Amino acid sequence: MTRSFLLAFVIAFVAAIACPCGPVFAQSAPASTAASSALSQDKHGGLTVSVDPYTDPHRAKDKFGKSANPVPVGILPVDVYFKNDTPHAMRIDLETVQLEVQSGEETHQYVDWLTIGQVANMIRHPGGSPSAPSARKFPVGIPLPGKDKKVDSIIDQLRPFVLDSNVVPPLGTLHGFLFFDVSHDFTATHKASLYLPDVVLLPDKTPLMFFEVPLTKGSTTMD
Repeated sequence: MTRSFLLAFVIAFVAAIACPCGPVFAQSAPASTAASSALSQDKHGGLTVSVDPYTDPHRAKDKFGKSANPVPVGILPVDVYFKNDTPHAMRIDLETVQLEVQSGEETHQYVDWLTIGQVANMIRHPGGSPSAPSARKFPVGIPLPGKDKKVDSIIDQLRPFVLDSNVVPPLGTLHGFLFFDVSHDFTATHKASLYLPDVVLLPDKTPLMFFEVPLTKGSTTMD
């Protein structure tokens, strides 16, 4: 064994001792530090669901850009965070997720989320457009390019932000936006909850109890 080879071996050995946690043990960072106790959340069955509604048009503009800002046309963006504390994946049926709005003491209204194609058309045509797509597609309604290049441009701007998966990995996180048409009534968020009735634990599809997350922290969950 040459002296240079012995020296290289010793250096490598010392480096291994000094850095025992190499890339093999690296863990993914949380989706965002914003998904904290500062947000309204519902937690049970090992899953935490948190929500961050964007009711301020200036905040939404900073997030989505001026030309793709949905708030001025009456659309509420809700950033939804999922944190899975179990060693098993969880699947959310996004098709059944709704915004539950209390419009009276005993009256509740359920609002479906919009596809980004629908959002883009409403931004592009605030007065309404007969060609606005209405078909629900997964993940989150990402449509094929259409004839309106400006609508396609808005879709491209929104695409990186949408909730585009329905599976939360084991001991992992997932987050993204869902969009709801609240017809400019953003005060309704004080009496609204995100309702997720269908969440299952994989692979045996064990159902979890429904999640109901008030959009405003401190609000009571509706009966």
